[in-house]
Order: sequence, then C-alpha cells, then structure tokens
Amino acid sequence: MHCHHTHHKYTRRDFLTRTSLGLGAATLASLLNPVSIFGKADQRFSGALPGKPDFAPTAKRVIYLFQSGAPSQIDLFDHKPLLQKMHGEELPESVRQGQRLTGMTAGQSSFPLVGTPFQFDQYGESGAWVSELMPYTSQIVDDLCFVKSMYTEAINHDPAVTFIQTGSQFPGRPSMGSWLSYGLGTDNENLPSFVVLVTKDKTGQPLYARSWGNGFLPSQYQGVQFRSGKNPVLYLDNPPGVTQAERSQQLADLKALQELQYDAVGDPEINARIAQYEMAFRMQTSVPEIMDTSGEPEHIYDMYGDDARKPGTYAANCLLARRLAERGVKFIQLYHQGWDQHGNLPNAIKVQCKETDQASAALIKDLKQRGMLDDTLVIWGGEFGRTNYSQGRLTETNFGRDHHPNCFSIWMAGGGVKPGVSYGLTDEFGYRVASDGVHIHDFQATVLHMLGIDHEQLTYKYQGRRFRLTDVHGHVMKDLLQS
Repeated sequence: MHCHHTHHKYTRRDFLTRTSLGLGAATLASLLNPVSIFGKADQRFSGALPGKPDFAPTAKRVIYLFQSGAPSQIDLFDHKPLLQKMHGEELPESVRQGQRLTGMTAGQSSFPLVGTPFQFDQYGESGAWVSELMPYTSQIVDDLCFVKSMYTEAINHDPAVTFIQTGSQFPGRPSMGSWLSYGLGTDNENLPSFVVLVTKDKTGQPLYARSWGNGFLPSQYQGVQFRSGKNPVLYLDNPPGVTQAERSQQLADLKALQELQYDAVGDPEINARIAQYEMAFRMQTSVPEIMDTSGEPEHIYDMYGDDARKPGTYAANCLLARRLAERGVKFIQLYHQGWDQHGNLPNAIKVQCKETDQASAALIKDLKQRGMLDDTLVIWGGEFGRTNYSQGRLTETNFGRDHHPNCFSIWMAGGGVKPGVSYGLTDEFGYRVASDGVHIHDFQATVLHMLGIDHEQLTYKYQGRRFRLTDVHGHVMKDLLQS
C-alpha cells in the first residue's frame, strides 16, 4: 500500500491538480489579487492555517528594521544624567553584582562609567527623550512606542540575533517571518510572504541566512532575500536561450513528475518545492516591477534622503519596504550592520545614525500619509544593548561599549501599539531593568498578538515535540497595545 493512503493531506496543490481550470485559473486570480477577490478567509488562496487568525488582528503586516550589532541605548534613547555626573568613575560593584561579562572586557581591571557625549532633549507632546544623533526620529516621537526595558539572555551576537529572530539561542528554529507565513499565508500570490533586504557594502557582525530561515517548517516559508543590482533574486531568470513558454512547459512537466513522486512517498516537501518553482515563475514578472522605483515622485526621494536613489542602501530598502507592504507582503525584514561599537563609538555611531535616522522616520511618515500605518507594525532595534562603562581605555574623545543583555531599547509604531509612549524603566545607571521588563519571548508574543495569533496556539510538531516561536514562555504585553 502506498504511503499516499496514510500520509496524504488534501491541499491546495491537489485542488489545482484535480480541477479543469488548474494552474491557469489560480495564476489569473493571483494577478488580480486573490485576497481582494475571494476574501481573506478563502483558504485556497491565502494559504492560512484553518482557524487563523485566532482573533481580529490590529496589524496586517510587519516591517522589522533590524539594527545588527546592537545600538547603544545610552547614546540614543535612554537618557541617564547620573552617568554624566559620574563620568570616568568606577562602576560600583553594588550595581554590577558579579554580572557575567564577555571575554572582551572580563580581563579589565577598571570599568569607568561613560556618560554620552551627545545632547539629549525632550520632543513632541509625549516628551520623549531622544539624542541629537536622531533629529528625524525626534520629529515622529508621538507616533512611536519606545520600549526601554527589553532584556535578553544572550550576551554574544550570534546567539542573541538567533534568539530575537527565532525564539531560541540555538540554530535550527523557524524565524518569526517564517512562523507568520506558515500561520497566516500570503496576501499576494506573486510575491513571497516573507522578504529580506540587507544593506549592501556594510561590514560588522556576520549575518547568517538562518536568521530568516524556515527551520523545520516546509521550505516555502523561508524568507527570500531581494538584492540590489541586475539579479534581485538569485537564479530567478531563465538561462540563456530558454524562452518563457519553454520554461512554463518545463515547470508543467516537472510538476507532473514530482506529483508522481508525492503519490509514491507522501513527502510534503515535494509540494513545497512545486510551490516554490511556481512562485519563482510568477516572480519573474513581479520582482522587476517592485524593484523599479524610478516612478516614485521626487518628494518621496527627498523625504527618504539622498541615499534612497542608491539601490541597496538602507534608505532605498526602506522605500522598497513600503512598496512591498503596499503589495501585500506580510513580513519585511531589513538588516543594517555596523552597530557593534566596541571602540571609536563617538565617531562610528554618527555614521550609523546618518545612514538610518532619516529613512526610518520617512518610512513612518510615508505609511501614515498613505493610511497604512494603522495596520502596519514597524519595529526598530537590535539584539541587545551596550554597557554603561567603557570597553578599553576611556579618553577625552574616544571610548567603546561592550555587549549588555540586561537592558536595551527598541521602538515600535503602528499596527495597534500605543503611540507617544515610553514603556519601562532602567535604573539610574542604565544597567538593569527597574520596572516593566520585556523579555524576548514577551516581545514575540506581543507581535504575534497584534497579527491576530495566540502565541501558544501557533505550533508545529517536529521530532515528537510541538514547537512554537515563544518556546514555553512569553506574555502579551497588553500595556503596549491600544485598547
């Protein structure tokens, strides 16, 4: 008896195979935007799990502006006047309390406190404290929800990035975008539901594709990286001499062979491969259109900044993120490296802020003026914070800050979060969370909640255990959400 009889599940693939309309009907529907035609609840086209979302979402999509390397909260958003007064003095042992250090500072005999050299002021009706390094962000503080009490358990970059992206410090788990694609499906059949954009020509801590990988979920849920240049998606174009009609016939023949194999062995990954091939075929048309920003008006380029005209920059990727969001991509992840400032922080952080501040703020303004901010959740932040003491020698003009998992700051906007709010407090030294701590799993549970998902219910059985993004932890931080 074939495995087909015991393992077969009636899927959208079977629907397409066994109807006279077949792939052509679905292709036509996708070109016309299947969600708007058939309704979001139509499982044939959205690909959402039955019963998802669990309740009415406040956000339809996420744009995650990930600042890889960990920005210094003390120099950007978490104003600590005491550090200015005690600048150069030793970190009191009563504050440190034997806290674990990285190998980069564990051997230091001195831990001099460092106040920020940058001016802080309060902005907007909310009175949010923002550094002079972020002049554009200071203009939109009343649209932002600052979370100053984030904390994590990872002290080094790779496990910390893996943790905040996948819910585990160990590689192999699905990323947040993959979980959302698996649970909620897609709003545009011509583009992936999870797209990744990485700022080109930036150095820093290495980025690994597992940060946007599918882990043990079927492979069609992995993030797809869009690059600047001639080939935005690798291996998407037809080989020389192969016409579009020939490629279409090739895919039809390959699909028939793979369906025979599926009937024989019942491996769901075969269906995932078929779906990916068909998506790639549709993307041959949709990707060039989305990547061509030449039709954007001049005032949009001016708002995002000069770099928006240079493909692959952070500003250009922020503009692309808005275009992807308009076309129904559910999870858009930007990565910008270079925040790992163990030395030369006063100069290096200026460069990072100049590259990111204007475009981040412009994205919020752009979404708002298009009526999209209300149902688009935008997240800005890194994997952990930076120390209040200097790594290495402190001089009048130079210092660095080491990794600090105990507390750090992020901001969120739109998608149902409270605007004009600063949530959580750190102690006066900026060393520990003083109130309303938000753990990584709390953050992830809250993001899922805004998308209409109960984080305890979105699970996948693998090797005998049911896994979820938040593992066995996490609480929805309802104080961050609009009522």
